[in-house]
Amino acid sequence: MYDFSPTVEQEELLAKAKKIMEEDVYPAEKYIVPGVGLPNEILKPLQQKVKDQNLWAAHLPEHIGGLGLGNVFLGLLNEQLGSSPIGPRVFGTAAPDTGNTEILLNAGTQEQIDKYLKPVIDDEIRSCFAMTERDVSGADPTGLQTTAVKEGNEWVINGRKWFISNAGLSSFAIVMAVTNPDAAPHERASMFLVDIGTPGFNLIRDIEVMGDFSEGGHWEIEFDNCRIPEESILGKVGEGFKLAQMRLGPGRITHAMRWLGVMNRSFDLMLDYALKRKTRGKPLAEFQSIQNFIADSAAEMSASRLMTLHAAWKMDQGLDARKEIALIKFYGAKILNDIISRAIQVHGSLGYSKDTPLEAFYREGRAAHIYDGPDEVHRMVVAKRILKEYKNKNKDILV
Repeated sequence: MYDFSPTVEQEELLAKAKKIMEEDVYPAEKYIVPGVGLPNEILKPLQQKVKDQNLWAAHLPEHIGGLGLGNVFLGLLNEQLGSSPIGPRVFGTAAPDTGNTEILLNAGTQEQIDKYLKPVIDDEIRSCFAMTERDVSGADPTGLQTTAVKEGNEWVINGRKWFISNAGLSSFAIVMAVTNPDAAPHERASMFLVDIGTPGFNLIRDIEVMGDFSEGGHWEIEFDNCRIPEESILGKVGEGFKLAQMRLGPGRITHAMRWLGVMNRSFDLMLDYALKRKTRGKPLAEFQSIQNFIADSAAEMSASRLMTLHAAWKMDQGLDARKEIALIKFYGAKILNDIISRAIQVHGSLGYSKDTPLEAFYREGRAAHIYDGPDEVHRMVVAKRILKEYKNKNKDILV
């Protein structure tokens, strides 16, 4: 029923991507600047090589400069790119820009597309997504407090945003603010395009976090009577939540796709070290505990991969994949952390050092349980949908 096999054309693209990752991207990791990423003199030639191989911005449709080959192919590709923290940026698929380009593509006016979308796709400028607030549960954004009030031909934004990734390197933000507090909960907010540097748009501080790989930091932002033109609205008034779901659904599965790459690389490091390292006169690989690590990791990685590709397949078929995306979001986060932890354990003190990428993967991986919705919320979503489906199938029996 399900076919996750790439076409001949896609296999060639995946092989090219793997070659670039192994020959160019992994060696470039030593030049990563924490909070910034690769310096442009190293990044830009790598990006040009990707463009020359027709692998740039694969998440976008072909007419706008992407590949348009579907979500299953994206899953297979992101499995390659996710094995390095700089892979997505080198291939033009880095968050939060990917989600923002999808919103602009679907809701932007021609003027907005020309000003914002095309330069972001070409990686000439970067962007951020300002929804989360410190005093409001990130898992329930219906309580957002930032407001946008219409005054003449302007919108005036007031409020504070929290943990806004990439704001330090961005040229503009997509901001979610309440435009009608009296509307239904999911119709209160709208989205706006706000240029960095607009009076009243204040970068307060870059919040220090675990991990070194997030480009542009995670910022606290203040909007203090920030005035923007009325044409800065994205879509229609009250469509903020609708556009947010358009962005967050694909974003969640993209994370799960990239986690597969981190799992694969951590697993390979574990295998390599287990075969080389000897203790008590024999390789680690001959001890049952290590063999259990290997077997458990292989099984869980296979399950994660199939769950991710199944969700992607449903998306390609135009089917509702919300349950499957929620499943892989919390399950994949657990397996990601478990496999990295086992790989560190096999390496011992070496795994705890910075001589391998494992300790950095470990610090970055902890956030997988939180961003784009905490595990607990996704479990709740899955359970509710399963119960609802069961009730609908068995309503005669349950009466």
